[in-house]
Amino acid sequence: MHRLREWTPDDADRLLDAFTDPELSRQEPRVPGTPGQALEWIAHRAELVRERDVHGFAVVGGDADDPLGHVQVAVTSPRHGWGWVSYWTHHAARGRGAATAAALLISEFAFTRLGLFRLELGHRLDNPGSCVAARRAGFRPEGIERAKLRYGGHRYDTGAHARLADDPVEGVPDGPCRAG
Repeated sequence: MHRLREWTPDDADRLLDAFTDPELSRQEPRVPGTPGQALEWIAHRAELVRERDVHGFAVVGGDADDPLGHVQVAVTSPRHGWGWVSYWTHHAARGRGAATAAALLISEFAFTRLGLFRLELGHRLDNPGSCVAARRAGFRPEGIERAKLRYGGHRYDTGAHARLADDPVEGVPDGPCRAG
């Protein structure tokens, strides 16, 4: 059983270890490289809630309290009830359902606590695991967005997904997104 919790200063070492993964660190705009920077990253989560309506949490599993990853929802349109979901997993937790659980839990939070109706997410097409996690969490594919993301000097096509508050989680076929 997975759950969400606030990031705490005790998570700084685990956070630093997560960002030793070059794949993860190229996607995060604020990569902590020292214990002090990890503590700043953790403190910044509270600022994001207050200043930008972005709600981020550590994802933990079972009785263990070590973060398996991070998930957040950014309220992108309060008027229309839209939010943007993003998640990542620690390299040691990949392939064990943490991303799917994170997407399910943040969806429940967004629909019930924030009153959102539509959640969107996107992932690089060369990240089929993220596509599978999104589908398993009830996010239906809506298409391919060409060259949407830029990391370094490269642009990436993304798989676009959405989940509505009244969508069932079940019924979304598994499998990676494919272009065209």
